[in-house]
Amino acid sequence: MEDEVLEQVLSVVNTLVSWIAAGAMVFGGVVPYIPQYRDIRRTQNAEGFSTYVCLVLLVANILRILFRFGRYFETLLLWQSIIMIATMLIMLNLCTDVRTATELNTKRRSFIDFDWSYFWLWTRFVDYVQCVLAFTLVAAYITYLLLDSALFVETLGFLAVFTEAMLGTPQLYCNYQNKSTEGMSIKMVLMWTSGDTFKTGYFLITQAPVQFWTCGLLQVLVDVAILFQVYYYSRYPQKPVSHTVSLTTSAKAL
Repeated sequence: MEDEVLEQVLSVVNTLVSWIAAGAMVFGGVVPYIPQYRDIRRTQNAEGFSTYVCLVLLVANILRILFRFGRYFETLLLWQSIIMIATMLIMLNLCTDVRTATELNTKRRSFIDFDWSYFWLWTRFVDYVQCVLAFTLVAAYITYLLLDSALFVETLGFLAVFTEAMLGTPQLYCNYQNKSTEGMSIKMVLMWTSGDTFKTGYFLITQAPVQFWTCGLLQVLVDVAILFQVYYYSRYPQKPVSHTVSLTTSAKAL
């Protein structure tokens, strides 16, 4: 009798652990963007966050979903990609609204202008959606044509992993251009670092293919470089405090 009760308890515990692990796998990737989203809404300033981070993750997860048509992987990772795409679109919508409200230049920049000097710097959120849809349709059509090629499928999977590995580089470059990490959520980067470190360690322990842990290691190095920027620019300020933030804070106080 006691053995049966113990087995039932262990079964329930295993089920709960499995559900928690599944939830962490699906939603864990979007958690770092919650503090960044709240910071942008609070300050009404998106200058410190690079929207190219959204571009990198959108491309990586679209490619990963297409890769699944050539090589099956677990459904949890599929849902992870879908939720990440939705999260990046929400971030883009917020950043676009904030920048449109604070931008002095009222000239409209559109995706259908096909002006590469303003790529991913459009005025309306719908232009970003049009770009994502166009990329998805073209990539899906090419995948459909070459799905029988093992080389293409493997290349597609590698591109998805490698693109995701470049996640932090737009933010790294944005901080370098601004000579400041103002407006960037440090909590977001710390969550990136912890998540990427855990993921890379998991790849090494499970003896995953070399491109997996190599790309994971690259992500960790970029995360550490961004954290070094936080330290360096706070210790040796090279840019005055943003007037946009100051004006917003004053307006709220009034």
